[in-house]
Amino acid sequence: MLYIYNTSTDPYFNMACEEYLLKCFAEDVFMLWQNDNTIVIGKNQNTLSEINYSFVKENNINVVRRLSGGGAVYHDKGNVNFTYITDYDRDFFSDFELFTKPVIDTLKDLGIEAQLQGRNDISIEGLKFSGNSQVVKGGRILHHGTIMLDVNLDILSKGLFIKKEKIESKGIKSVKKRVTNINQYLKEKITPLEFIRLLSNNFKKNNQGVKDYTFTDSDVQSIEKLAEDKYRTWEWNFGKSPNYNITKKISFPGGNIELYMSVEKGIITEFHIFGDFFGEGDIKDLCDALVGLPHNYDVLLKVFTEKHLEKYIYSLNDIDNFVKEMF
Repeated sequence: MLYIYNTSTDPYFNMACEEYLLKCFAEDVFMLWQNDNTIVIGKNQNTLSEINYSFVKENNINVVRRLSGGGAVYHDKGNVNFTYITDYDRDFFSDFELFTKPVIDTLKDLGIEAQLQGRNDISIEGLKFSGNSQVVKGGRILHHGTIMLDVNLDILSKGLFIKKEKIESKGIKSVKKRVTNINQYLKEKITPLEFIRLLSNNFKKNNQGVKDYTFTDSDVQSIEKLAEDKYRTWEWNFGKSPNYNITKKISFPGGNIELYMSVEKGIITEFHIFGDFFGEGDIKDLCDALVGLPHNYDVLLKVFTEKHLEKYIYSLNDIDNFVKEMF
């Protein structure tokens, strides 16, 4: 078995790293790693129905889709992530206890009693600090999970908060649960690096023949290419979302607007604006110009700017905020 301490905090590299290890390594792998300021979306989720888009954009929070299912999670440098890859056994796909045991044992050494709760959470006193998920590819299984040590819970709650009426989606919704940080239960706080050392030592102690592995230049090049071609793209992170509709009511100095949008495979298939506003141009022409375009902030901002939105809707001069209402 190989042990990897992945020092990258780039979420796009790290998601690509997991896929690379899953598909290209025959050995069992245990990897510890961190993401910086990131929301990670489950494979089957609608990205926009999981995030507070305006808050995410204003706070430069990364958004990336992972290979596995399950709900959306927030990562920062107060969080440690673990990845376990091995040959697929049908029992492994439901045996989360096997993969979460090293985390529970390490916490026990620190005097904390943690339990596997439900199918895929680890909790302390009923509060979740670790979410876990799995994916199977080519006869291999990847199990990964979060470990919240000192995560910014304010950013977590605001970044993942969205209005219920905002998006009608066919995607899998996250189940919101009360969460906690491990450091709340320790007399002296532990840093993520200290926890990584403890967890890796615990894992090596209980698994024979574990060898440290460092990525080669060839590994890094392959991972970077996968990150660039897939995990950094709008198509993967937003365009892969299940089909959805957005309906919004917007009030502004010139009147009221009702906006309706239908999106399939990330592409706008219908776009309508109704309301009691005045305008020089035919609003249908503006709406038709958006059909066939990706539901992408920069794309929409460019169209509305070039077509002079205020010509179609008098007194609506704040194009940036208008576009944000569509996410």
